[in-house]
Amino acid sequence: MKFSIERAALLKAVSQAQSVVERRNTIPILANVLIEAEGSDASFRATDLDIEVVDKAAAQVERAGATTVSATTLHEIVRKLPDGALISLTADSAAGRLTVEAGRSNFSLATLPREDFPVMATSEYQSNFKAPAPVLRRLFDKSKFAISTEETRYYLNGVYMHISDSDGSKVLRCVATDGHRLARIDAPMPDGAAEMPGVIVPRKTVGELRKLLDDDDMEIAVSVSETKIRFATPHITLTSKVIDGTFPDYTRVIPQGNTRKMEVDASDFARAVDRVATVSSERSRAVKLQLDEDRLVLSVNAPDSGAAEEELVVAYADERLEIGFNAKYLLEIASQVDRENAVFLFNSSGDPTLMREGNDMSAVYVVMPMRV
Repeated sequence: MKFSIERAALLKAVSQAQSVVERRNTIPILANVLIEAEGSDASFRATDLDIEVVDKAAAQVERAGATTVSATTLHEIVRKLPDGALISLTADSAAGRLTVEAGRSNFSLATLPREDFPVMATSEYQSNFKAPAPVLRRLFDKSKFAISTEETRYYLNGVYMHISDSDGSKVLRCVATDGHRLARIDAPMPDGAAEMPGVIVPRKTVGELRKLLDDDDMEIAVSVSETKIRFATPHITLTSKVIDGTFPDYTRVIPQGNTRKMEVDASDFARAVDRVATVSSERSRAVKLQLDEDRLVLSVNAPDSGAAEEELVVAYADERLEIGFNAKYLLEIASQVDRENAVFLFNSSGDPTLMREGNDMSAVYVVMPMRV
């Protein structure tokens, strides 16, 4: 195998691939990236047995072939080579070496045979549809903060993507929760997605997927089966197993009858919460909200370190209310609001609180209160 490739193209392809590779591996081949050169393309494939990324880049191929080499080493080399360099990669399968040359630099890297590289079994996808990158980006970006990190409830370690009904029309919905807070984000259902089975997309996959979604004009081809999900652009294909479990019935958690409404500028609110939380002890991080007519007092009282309070002007016309929340959860939810005021709907100090952006019902957040 022998081919030449621009540094920028190689760096992009290898960095996408190497981020999937786990740092600690018991199986040596999983630390490697599979390089295949054919026609006018070179493809770079990496896997951790749950996720597989294949990245294609244009290359001048002199001899077709394939080999596998350490993903992190190759990435480091390419990163350190000068910008604009033309890099030539030559595999010598007899010696088990891959030579990387650029200008006056020359590297010889150990390889492992490509036959040992685990390729993910292809499966039949029940549903194939296309969705614009900004739509998928919004769905996952706004919901991923609520993904649980608790290993025991493994079915919460991802984003539940499924088709649902909202106000009589079908929507593509992403839901994530960790039992303390919940995010439910809707987008109009793409053509051809009606038959899509509901799947739980793992946390790591959501992180990797983000890299495919930076280009606003890109259409992403999404394929879903009961066990796998695939996202593809013309250059990158990301295939992942989905979490084998049943996502709980989240609709029961979303309060329907909360009537006490507070409207507040989201960034002012987030900054105020951040300021008063500075004095609170790390463990509890409780912030108390005291609501009265058109004013909100945020306060923290940590006996061991001090106290703080800040007053905000809000729109609130209901009876007095005192309610406590974990500061981190409030901050994360408030930072999801990007264009309008945040609208909080309360019931009582012991009930879950609902938040949305203005009158937009397509993004709804729920947070559980805590005693203060």
